[in-house]
Amino acid sequence: MLRKFLAVGALSLATAASALAQDTDIARIREEFNELRDRYEKRIESLEKRLAEAESRSARGEPAPMKAEPAAPAAAARSTDSAFNPAISLILEGTLSGASRDPNQYQITGFVPSGGEVGPPKRGFGLAETELVMSANIDPYFRGLVIAALAPEGGIGVEEAYVQSLSLPLGFTAKGGRFFSALGYLNEQHQHAWDFQDVPLPYRAFLGGKLRHDGIQLKWVAPTDLFLELGAELSAGDQFPGNDRNKSGIGGSAIFGHAGGDIGASLAWRAGASFVRASAGARSYEDTDALGGSVTNSFTGNSRLWALDAVIKWAPNGNAKQTNFKLQGEYLRLKQDGELAYNDTAQPAPQFGAPFRDYLRAVQSGWYVQGVWQFHPRWRVGYRHDVLRYGRVNIGIVENGLGPGAADFPVLAPYSPKRNTLMFDFNPSEFSRLRLQYALDNSRIGAADRQWLLQYIHSLGAHGAHQF
Repeated sequence: MLRKFLAVGALSLATAASALAQDTDIARIREEFNELRDRYEKRIESLEKRLAEAESRSARGEPAPMKAEPAAPAAAARSTDSAFNPAISLILEGTLSGASRDPNQYQITGFVPSGGEVGPPKRGFGLAETELVMSANIDPYFRGLVIAALAPEGGIGVEEAYVQSLSLPLGFTAKGGRFFSALGYLNEQHQHAWDFQDVPLPYRAFLGGKLRHDGIQLKWVAPTDLFLELGAELSAGDQFPGNDRNKSGIGGSAIFGHAGGDIGASLAWRAGASFVRASAGARSYEDTDALGGSVTNSFTGNSRLWALDAVIKWAPNGNAKQTNFKLQGEYLRLKQDGELAYNDTAQPAPQFGAPFRDYLRAVQSGWYVQGVWQFHPRWRVGYRHDVLRYGRVNIGIVENGLGPGAADFPVLAPYSPKRNTLMFDFNPSEFSRLRLQYALDNSRIGAADRQWLLQYIHSLGAHGAHQF
């Protein structure tokens, strides 16, 4: 009996000790939880107070106060020292291409050449422009960016170089220097961000590839749930459809507006309208007369360009990682009104004894639509259809019978080019892309040009997010 009594007592003491230990653990855990909750409540209260103060200052248009920071450890100090270095990246591009017609003879029949048309890449292996990008915040008020283009044949050009404001109130942003115009949708994007290797025909015919300004830009974003952006640009106007007139003052201007938003959880859209004005003074281009002689014509007058753009993106529940689809399109309309000088700077053509001058009035348009489907992570396929409409081109020299006839202006022969392009690309990561592209190009009168290429794009270093 005694042994049984002692065993029961020992078991009771063990059970009581275990219960006591559990109660102690629960109390300790509860105490730690309460301490953690109190700390986070105080932290949240502090952040809410700072947010309210910041919103109040923003509403009054006051800058944020300077606050002394506590001393940081050595590792943090080293990080701060390097924080003022610019972010640097390098974009490498190259192609292996082929074409059924000579790329060196490329032109867009029916449209005044820009003098800087970017045609198909050269046949065989080729290196595209290498972009060197440097950007950094200069101070709390300005940000700077420089993009240098290293040409394959040698030489360095400045693609963009501008200073942008960081602290203007009421949603305004100012930019000054050299930059791509906010015209349309595709114009502000750099080549490595395009869904195809080249720009569509309307961009080639009416912008010489892309419109770049040396000037200033002011942009305003409305404080609304619907994205609304309005802006204006003043520039030297020395890019097609204008040119360098060697005059003081403003040579070109542009206004633009964009709106966008979400449709449910899976769709997002953006649409816009733009207008560009430019003036040209003796903007020249090469042509041949009816006998095959070399002729240099020039245009002096005004150009007006209207543009409409739209893009819609679909991704399941807004997650574009697995699969997504993008549909985009733009419409451009160019009006040119001025004087065309025939054989202005070359020797007189054999059948005519002197240069001729008379009006040129042209209203022409073009559009493209494209769709790109990411059907599996890293894999995409796309199709683009672009069209130019010859429209109305009145050449006073021909219509008034001054001598040269329509056959002496073969570049401006009535013709409406079009092109169809297929692409298939693989993206091992966000920093690299391999692309296969095929195009059936009817830019020139005669047989279609069958173009194919393999392209690589690699980004080294810091690389910011692309635009919508």
